Amino acid sequence: MFIELLRKRRSIRRFQDRSVEAEKLDILVEAILRSPSSRGLKPWHFVFVTDTDTIARLAQSKAHGSAFLASAPLAVVVCADPAKSDVWVEDASIASLIVHLCSTDLGLGSCWIQIRKRERDDRQSAEAHVIETLGLNPGVKVEAIVAIGYPAEEKPGHEFSTLLFDRVSYEMFGKAKG
Repeated sequence: MFIELLRKRRSIRRFQDRSVEAEKLDILVEAILRSPSSRGLKPWHFVFVTDTDTIARLAQSKAHGSAFLASAPLAVVVCADPAKSDVWVEDASIASLIVHLCSTDLGLGSCWIQIRKRERDDRQSAEAHVIETLGLNPGVKVEAIVAIGYPAEEKPGHEFSTLLFDRVSYEMFGKAKG
């Protein structure tokens, strides 16, 4: 069941030195292309990267929070064209979630690396670094990179008791259940 997938999914930042098989890569591509999109505009673009040198460069996108990408055998760069949709951020975020969940379903681990509105250093944004590294078309914006691979760490799912039920209202904001 889908809830079981959600119960076990965790962000994984350490990966085995093992490639993602072509069959699984193809499933990830299909899954991300099936992502919902507002008004069916599909403003997104995806760059699947397996080249270790390119992944190493992408791992330097931010001063903090991207270095672990260097150990991943697959990086999925999630981009979009804002000229195609005013809700490109939402569409790209949904697609990122789809590839996370599909990764878990395939026995892979994954972790989101925020790129949009993040800095690399005093001279360059994280987005500019990714655009330069991948040669993206002008106007295309980078939302995130998703690191994917076979987990080299095990993390249990979040305990039911840690869920923030106090953030759920019924019928009106602030109203508890029944």
